[in-house]
Amino acid sequence: MVERYLILEDGTAYKGEGFGAPAVTTGELVFNTSMTGYQQIITDQIYHNQIVIFTQPNIGSYGINQSNYESIVPTIKGVIVRDLANVSTNRISRLSLDQYLKQMNIPGISGIDTRAVVSKLRQMGETVKASIVPVADDHAFDQLHATVLTNQQVAQVSTPKPYPNPGTGNSVVVIDFGLKHGILRELVKRNCNVTVLPYTASAEDILSLDPDGVILSTGPGSPYDINDSVIEMIQSIQTRVPLFAIGLGHELFALANGANVVKLPAEHHGMNHPIKEVITTHIIYASQGQGFAVERNSVDRRTLFITYVDLLNDTVQGLRHRDFPAFSVQFFPDGAPGPDETKGLFDEFLETIHRQEDNR
Repeated sequence: MVERYLILEDGTAYKGEGFGAPAVTTGELVFNTSMTGYQQIITDQIYHNQIVIFTQPNIGSYGINQSNYESIVPTIKGVIVRDLANVSTNRISRLSLDQYLKQMNIPGISGIDTRAVVSKLRQMGETVKASIVPVADDHAFDQLHATVLTNQQVAQVSTPKPYPNPGTGNSVVVIDFGLKHGILRELVKRNCNVTVLPYTASAEDILSLDPDGVILSTGPGSPYDINDSVIEMIQSIQTRVPLFAIGLGHELFALANGANVVKLPAEHHGMNHPIKEVITTHIIYASQGQGFAVERNSVDRRTLFITYVDLLNDTVQGLRHRDFPAFSVQFFPDGAPGPDETKGLFDEFLETIHRQEDNR
């Protein structure tokens, strides 16, 4: 392996060994605490334009297989690990992590003290730009400082055209803000007839398909960077058909109903977050990929009520509308990777659809 460096905009440099593609890259630096599921994380489009540090020391031990993709073409900018396991005995593995990253032109670095980097990110408590470079010289830092990260992540990852995922059951429209394939897999298991639409779809575009329900998908970036027309679409759709919002969709649902969303000091990325269901006090563990949170005091209790809260920092993890068949969660109910104990939320969504059909 060749010598490579991870450099941060504050002037810090970490030396390691390169793997994957030999490309130079720049992105927002975030960390993920998941013990497994690196393939799903790397291919999840919420990490668009980000460099991900894995806190699990050994990454790559089960290779890459065909069943764990969350998108066809990953848009992550780089991968940082402590130790790279480049030999896999997994019988369903098709590629090593190193081979896969080379194919996708994604650079990686191993041999980095990931605990030190994560500790630094927690202390800084803000968005941190970083680069993966062959030499940590003044030119590399100048290039890093000069790079402006885009705020149009959703526009870059959302599907440009509608496409179907056919089934024989209820008709569900999914609005793609950076869709995880895990959402589609859960809908397929329930025989849903799915149509995926771009994030720019209007309420009229959606209703013209006569859906039984609508899902607002996960996605990257800030909800405040999304056009106001999306908020107007949500305000209209929630009054007409059952609505289920996830991740970024949850944040947009909150904004559409008068709540505020704030940036977290340190992003939550992992599959071990304890979350309490308010009405039952039942504790679940769920997968998160969260850079923003709904401000609890901004939730108008006459319009929304809080259904889930994070036990680590008390942030809002779920909302439900008091007047319309619409609800949302901040965490990822499909897991992929992570616990599967929240997959019943997809059943709850379909039950909401069936109740609406019975009331017609």
